Amino acid sequence: MTVRPAPSVLPPSLRPRLGLIAVLAALVVGALGVLYSGHSEPGAVDRWIIPPTADSVRPPWRHVALALDFLGEPAGSAMLIVAGVVGCLLLRRPRAAGLVVVGVGTTVGATTLIKHLVGRTIHGPGNLSYPSGHTAFATALALMAALFATDRLGLGRTAGTSLVLAAGLAAGAAMGWAEVALGAHYATDVLGGWCTALAVVPATAWLVDRMADAGRRERR
Repeated sequence: MTVRPAPSVLPPSLRPRLGLIAVLAALVVGALGVLYSGHSEPGAVDRWIIPPTADSVRPPWRHVALALDFLGEPAGSAMLIVAGVVGCLLLRRPRAAGLVVVGVGTTVGATTLIKHLVGRTIHGPGNLSYPSGHTAFATALALMAALFATDRLGLGRTAGTSLVLAAGLAAGAAMGWAEVALGAHYATDVLGGWCTALAVVPATAWLVDRMADAGRRERR
């Protein structure tokens, strides 16, 4: 009996392009990290976009920013992760459920490590800011959801890549706006967080596929 292969969490048609994007994103993260290492003040780009002061927005947009920010906090992010895992399991995609957990964990771990290596701060020496973990988290979830949708909808290389990038950009821009508007991050922190997710998620998805495929071969 022929065993039907499990769907990949990183569609093969998207691997070359997303791999290149991941490399470029990693270079941006590294370049910004070197540029702002040890800094405690906004750069010229940050000042040009918006002064990093607390409460830069007023109601009702402040409420929107606070709601988005909550989704990146432990309680809000846990709810999103559980919802993603349950959704994948209900659709009988355990590999995708695993990617949600591993992908988020890897992305958050990467941002935490980079923060300590770069040492950029905002509003005091104890507030490490680069890259934005909230932005990286939101972008990572959107990228994984788009990868899943690409496979489910049977999208081709161009359409699939466009969907993944559009989803990541929309989620990163929304969360990034909230973080900058609330004075929690500089604009370049947001860019670093977005690029961190772009670098980590495709690599993590590829590794998940490799490990799952190797496990299936061993069980045969």
